[in-house]
Amino acid sequence: MLLTGSEEARQDLVQAALERLLRRGSAVHGDPEAYLRRIIYHLAADGWRRGGRGRARLALLRGDGEGVAPDRSVQVEQRDELVRLLLRLPPGQRAAIVLRYWEDLSDAEAADVLGCSASTVRSSVARGLHRLRELSGARAAVAADQVAADRRGRAQ
Repeated sequence: MLLTGSEEARQDLVQAALERLLRRGSAVHGDPEAYLRRIIYHLAADGWRRGGRGRARLALLRGDGEGVAPDRSVQVEQRDELVRLLLRLPPGQRAAIVLRYWEDLSDAEAADVLGCSASTVRSSVARGLHRLRELSGARAAVAADQVAADRRGRAQ
């Protein structure tokens, strides 16, 4: 979902990747899961190249909706903010971060999926994390300025 930005796009991406994997099933040598990850990444990258329509339609993240569940609004807000911040990164940095930290792959495994060297994955992750820190700090600063302005308005 972090590659696509919405649950519906994630489902479509996984379905398209599985269809490709099944069509090429006999040609897959080695680990089919790694091959599937590579297909998913390449399909997502194709979507980014086509104009980034996935960035424009970021769906609301919601829970499963069964029964009475504890309030997860803070978790949803945090996940939503994370997805929004990730979507502001270049596709290569985003993919490297998702593979390393969300999918918990090693540098070598992520490099294999992305078709690059492990050092490229490490540098992409480092640059991406630095940019995420900048972006999240900027959001925090804007929010703090807005709170301060609201307080000044109430005091007058």
